[in-house]
Amino acid sequence: MASRAKATIFDIAREAGVSKSTVSLVLQGSGLIRPETAVKVRKAIEDVGYVYNRGAANLRKAHSNVIGMVINDLTNPFFAELAVGMERVFQSAGIVPFIANTAENPVRQEEVLKSLMEQGVAGLIVSPARGTTPGAFRRLETAGVPIVFAMRRLPESRIPVITPDNHRGAYLATAHLIGKGHRQLAFFGGSSDLVVYHERLGGFREACETLGIADRDALIVEGETSRRGGIACLETALAMAEPPTAALCFNDAVAFGVMLALRKRGLEPGPDFAVVGFDDVVEAEHYMPALTSVAVDTPGLGERAAHVMLKMIQSRTTRAEDHIGAVNLVVRESCGPDRRTRNRPSGTGGPA
Repeated sequence: MASRAKATIFDIAREAGVSKSTVSLVLQGSGLIRPETAVKVRKAIEDVGYVYNRGAANLRKAHSNVIGMVINDLTNPFFAELAVGMERVFQSAGIVPFIANTAENPVRQEEVLKSLMEQGVAGLIVSPARGTTPGAFRRLETAGVPIVFAMRRLPESRIPVITPDNHRGAYLATAHLIGKGHRQLAFFGGSSDLVVYHERLGGFREACETLGIADRDALIVEGETSRRGGIACLETALAMAEPPTAALCFNDAVAFGVMLALRKRGLEPGPDFAVVGFDDVVEAEHYMPALTSVAVDTPGLGERAAHVMLKMIQSRTTRAEDHIGAVNLVVRESCGPDRRTRNRPSGTGGPA
């Protein structure tokens, strides 16, 4: 038993029939090793009874194998799905992901970043909290820590970003609503301090301008990016002298709030007021009615962010190309019937 406790990397290499450097890479969770080789090495580790001293290894490497995933709102199913995509890649690479929820609080975010830096974190994937200043990451950049932004970019920042094509997604959704005969539209949710807000609002406005909707008939209502925000946006819109008949929502959470608020007023999402979300979270397909939404392959974006981070760490660089993910509109029942083939709904109409 004593001899097993003193097993070394050389013992593992001999048992697995590989080189010492290959064993070392497997122990570090490197993604450079083929999966079948890694399995063989891990079996040899178990067979010889080797115990890996990660603390000593961290001292040798000058950083840990921990990657921080700092998310702005894990209560939003979109960001939960994004985190799952990241975690899947890190787990297969033997990396330990540390997930923190900042709840859209830049002060909390700063505390998390400071703590992770003190722990010698190997890299960070961050969806910045609302109100984050570009200088919030300067210290980390100076220290050479690889950082990837997911979903949200900061103005004038050189940090690489993984994000969907927000402008195109919003354009497609708005064009669909106009194509169904709506002439008074709204954009609900989000705030002007978010770059992603301007990207999605830009797509909405371009579609309205291109397809003949006057500025006065395109209502913009800022609000929280949550169900509560959606409820508030709808109440504001329906209080207008000439309320809109359809809305593109900043995200699916806002759309769900809008649909709840419609029902509280005795109105039916779709026939009485068309609703489109953005993100296409899993819940969208199963909502009642099913939500039309801009699909962005959320887990895929998370996986892409994780792969970019691993490559940055292995290449010892803090630079990477931005990735703009493809989008498409998934049409479901929440858009209601084609208004061009029927009279304006009075609140009692049924789905087409």
